[in-house]
This record gives sequence, C-alpha cells and structure tokens, in this order.
Amino acid sequence: MNPLFASDNVTSACPEVMDALIEANLGIAYSYGDDEWSSILKITLSEVFETELEVYLAVTGTASNALALSALAPVYGKIYCHELSHINTDECGAPELFTGGAKLNPMRSSNGRVQAKDLEEIIRGSGNVHVTQPSVVSITQSCETGTVYQLQEIRDIAKIAHEHAMSVHMDGARFANALVSLDVSPAEMTWKSGVDVLTLGGTKNGCLAAEAIIFFKPEMVGDFPFLHKRSGQLLSKMRFISSQMNAYVSDDVWIKNAKHANAMAKILSEGLNHFSNIELAYPTESNEVFVHLPRDVIDYLNSYGYDVNEEELDGKAVRFVTAWDTKLEDIENLLEKLAQKYQ
Repeated sequence: MNPLFASDNVTSACPEVMDALIEANLGIAYSYGDDEWSSILKITLSEVFETELEVYLAVTGTASNALALSALAPVYGKIYCHELSHINTDECGAPELFTGGAKLNPMRSSNGRVQAKDLEEIIRGSGNVHVTQPSVVSITQSCETGTVYQLQEIRDIAKIAHEHAMSVHMDGARFANALVSLDVSPAEMTWKSGVDVLTLGGTKNGCLAAEAIIFFKPEMVGDFPFLHKRSGQLLSKMRFISSQMNAYVSDDVWIKNAKHANAMAKILSEGLNHFSNIELAYPTESNEVFVHLPRDVIDYLNSYGYDVNEEELDGKAVRFVTAWDTKLEDIENLLEKLAQKYQ
C-alpha cells in the first residue's frame, strides 16, 4: 500500500531543515539546551511572536501537548477539549498521565471546534471539593476536521476561560497551516487572542522531529523545567532539535511549506467534490480534506495501492492530507483514477 495522502507524517524533511541539521552537526556544543542554537531559537521565536516568551522543546506532539497541560492543570483539574481533539483520541492517556490524573472533559460540536457558548454552559464545579476543578481549555489550530478557528472564536473562548480563572492551551500541530489560512500573524493567533501556552508543531510541515512548548506568560512556567526533564524530553543533544525549529521558523520556511500544502489541499478538495457521489464532510480550510466516500470507491482506491485513511472522525469520513512536498501530478493521478471508475 502507498501512504500517499494518508498523513502529513509520512513526508520527508524539507531541505532547509536538513541543511540546518548538517550545519549543527559540525564540531561540539554544550548539552541539554545550553547550546547556541537553543539560545538563538528563544530570540527568534520572541521576534516571530512579538513578545518575550519561554520555550521548551520536545520530539513528539504527544509529549509536547501532555507536558503543556501538566504545567496548567493540577492533578484534580479539569481540561475542556473537543471530543475529536488528539489529546482526547490519539495520545493514549498521556495528558492524564503527565498531569497526574487531571480529567479530560470532551465537548461535541458540528464543526469540530469548541464553541464559546457551549463552553460557558458546561463549566461547573469551581470551588466544589467533590468535583474536578475547571483548569484549562485546549483547542487545536487547525483542528482535527481540517477547519480553522477564526480569531474572534479564539478570543471568545479565551475570554470565558479567563473569566473562570482557567488557562488556554493551543495544540498547534498544524499551526502554520492555520496561519496561512487566516493570513494573520503568529501573535494575533495566539497571545493577542488570549492563548497562554502553545504547542508549536514542526514535524508535520517539514521538520524531522521538532515540537516547541511556548509560554507567553513566563510566570506560568513554574516547575516546568523539572517536568520537562522528568518526561525524558530534555535531550542531551538539544542542538539537533533547536536547529530544526530555527530553520523552520526562519525566512518564512514554515509559511512557504504551509502555503503549498494548503494550496494542494484546495485543488484536491475541489477535484473530489466534482464527483457527484463524493461529498465533502467539512470545508477544506487547511491541508486536510475530509470526504464521504462510498465503500466501493474506498475498495477501488485501495485496490490500486492507495491506503485510504478511514480512522479519522470515528470512521464517519475518510481523510486525505497534503503536505509541503505534495506533487500536483499525484493529485491529478488520484482524480484521474477516480474518473476512470465512472467512465
């Protein structure tokens, strides 16, 4: 089977990241984040996000999300999230483990995004010793349905969260794709809209393995360095993660990569939607395309070597994902293969 379009995790690293790794590999450097690449990264990210911040690195999205939540939620805390969020469906209980037992409170909606009005209605238990305490709201940008929170949606959620003395966490596994979709600045989509902590993903958009946990309020860091070390994410040769992230956010590499991925998704989405028996499950707003495919079409594509991803959205739709290196000819070949079925 061919994993083409199955995920943006199947792609290679982009040239800029590989060049940075090769350069970082020359000579010796201080360990555990005391290297020059890690120092430069903090400065670079502060410039990119237009504010002083604290940054810690990890090698997986699961670790970065779980670690971020461990800094925000007490062991008796409650974390509000969407029912389709990866912290709820794809991280094997890591958030509960890293937080020491905080409870996830999954929410439902029709578009895959948490709605501010629903959040307002569901928050309860503050001060009641018998229930877990409202602590964090976690949103994903772009979210698991491929749609994107508008800035006002983020502001409304953050306003409610802060009014209830809760923190706001953003899972930014596909953060750059959302930036491109909205055409806004990183600052506007995060701390200026009320986000307290961001897990910035690079792995899906051109890095080998590089994720960043960014605190926009340094006073919220607390004991996080110890949690970071205890989790095994404080790498001795941290320069190889820092150099990736430096290359990724410098010279608009992440924007260039995301623009290409989003553009390819749009072409694929429009092509699939052209077929009368294929229906889009959600609007295509980033680099993920969700469609309702008849079973015979799924079997047909699989018979030609495509590994059609049926695991997302609890099997309610299939997912096609484009990436920084998706080729137009691959999209054309897929659409042509579908057209042949209906000739």
